[in-house]
Amino acid sequence: MATDTQTSRTVAEQFVERLGRQDPDGIQELFAEEIDWHVPGSDALPWTGRRTRREEVAPYFTTMWPHFAQGRSKVVLERVIVDGGDVVLLAVFTHTVASSGREFTTPAAMHLVVEDNRIVRMHLYEDTLTVGKAFDAG
Repeated sequence: MATDTQTSRTVAEQFVERLGRQDPDGIQELFAEEIDWHVPGSDALPWTGRRTRREEVAPYFTTMWPHFAQGRSKVVLERVIVDGGDVVLLAVFTHTVASSGREFTTPAAMHLVVEDNRIVRMHLYEDTLTVGKAFDAG
C-alpha cells in the first residue's frame, strides 16, 4: 500500500502530465468534489480568483489558455517537494499574451493538498503584478 507521500507524488505527477498536454477534463478528474482553489490576480483577468467545486476546474483552463499564444508558453518545473498530503511544485512560467504578443516570465509555486487520492486544495503563487502588466490589468 502506498504511503501518503507516495500517493501525493503520484497524483501530482498526473496533474503535471495532464497540464502539460492541456487536458482540462483529465485535470478536473484529479480533484475532489469540494475544493479550496485560489489563483490570486487582477479581477480583470477572468480566470483568477477562488473556486470551490470540481466542475469549476476545467473551465479555469479553457478560459485561461486562449489568452496565451499557442505554442509560445514554457513551463520549467524546477522542483517537487512532497510531505505527506502536501505537494509544492516550484516552477518558472513564460507565456506570450495572444492579444498583444507581450511575453512575460514569472516564478511560481503551486501548493497542492491530496486527500483520499484527490486534490482538495490548489493555491498558486506567482508574480501577479507582472502577469497583470502583461495584460494591462495590473
